Amino acid sequence: MEWWSKRTAKSGVGPLISLLTDFGLMDPYVAEMKAIILSICPSARIVDISHLVEKFNIRMGAFLLASTAPSFPPNTVHLAVVDPGVGSARRPIAVETERSLFVGPDNGLLVPAAQQEKILHVYEVTNRTMMREKVSATFHGRDIFASIAAHLASGSSPKELGPEITNYVTQSYTQPRLDGKTVLCEVSYVDGFGNIITNLRSDQISELNINVSKRLVISVGKERFSVRYVKTYSDLGENDFGLLVGSHGFLEIACREKSAAKRFGARNGMRVRVSGA
Repeated sequence: MEWWSKRTAKSGVGPLISLLTDFGLMDPYVAEMKAIILSICPSARIVDISHLVEKFNIRMGAFLLASTAPSFPPNTVHLAVVDPGVGSARRPIAVETERSLFVGPDNGLLVPAAQQEKILHVYEVTNRTMMREKVSATFHGRDIFASIAAHLASGSSPKELGPEITNYVTQSYTQPRLDGKTVLCEVSYVDGFGNIITNLRSDQISELNINVSKRLVISVGKERFSVRYVKTYSDLGENDFGLLVGSHGFLEIACREKSAAKRFGARNGMRVRVSGA
């Protein structure tokens, strides 16, 4: 499929690269990656998704990337680096979908976002001519991934990167399920407002027969509360907890103008139970 090689002429504007890392904002690492991108592809437009992914938390990075990628226009190159295996036998990969390209480590970080767009091909990056001349064992984000993303944004074909693979790494996440009259799901992410975002999608709520017209009981860790199902945050009273469907289509636990996560001690991967009051 040659859509990627033809996309520059069709777009009429500089190529778009999204950037997500766990590098934080104190160190120069993000700036170095952007410098490499712009030295190879000066016309690139770089959009930061986040650099505050919890250190080494592949699951959190994958959730943020999958939540954000649908908002980007077609032909975006998504560059994501949450890479606790840097310098090991872990492979660098590029994923071609029907809509865009994803570049990063082969540790499951890219797959949830790419699967939403239908994966066409996955390539192991072995072509040294598309990397920096000197590759640090500890900074593949700069020396491999940023360089690869820039070359792709400049119009290089993904086929030039290396051999196609099918045994790429996927992460096995717990799927929501019904246990009697209780829905079991888990915390996927805690946002900056302290809202607890679960992996229970809005379409699954009706499938699991959750009666949203009644009060519900939620349990996170050792904490247990009776809550209301509401449309938006302002429907809650002061210090009141509630359930709602957030902007990315997942069930959230929220507290009016306060952090629900602090009250529950919630963290990624924690089990959540939702049942009738």
